[in-house]
Amino acid sequence: MACCDDPTELPRMDRRELIRLQEQYGDLVRDLFTEDPEKVILKLLNNSSAYLTELAALRAHHPSVRMKAIDLLEKPSLSVLRQIAQKEPASAFGLAAQARLDALAR
Repeated sequence: MACCDDPTELPRMDRRELIRLQEQYGDLVRDLFTEDPEKVILKLLNNSSAYLTELAALRAHHPSVRMKAIDLLEKPSLSVLRQIAQKEPASAFGLAAQARLDALAR
């Protein structure tokens, strides 16, 4: 019997947490199969991490998702907004990124 936690042993996940994650995954798959995927992605975007929001702002397939992601970006993501504004200056995405930069500068 060991007195301490073994750092080489993988941490065990709480069974309740595993069940919650499985249900969440099942709900997501069901929604993607039965609803409009664009609406599902927009809903998920509101609760996503900064990294995923930045990724959506840069490369999302649906234009509405990219625009929403650009609108959700905050000060830590200024470099992403600048990148979009520089790479696509005349597009709707570039203009939205520039507008968001201006709003965050105030």
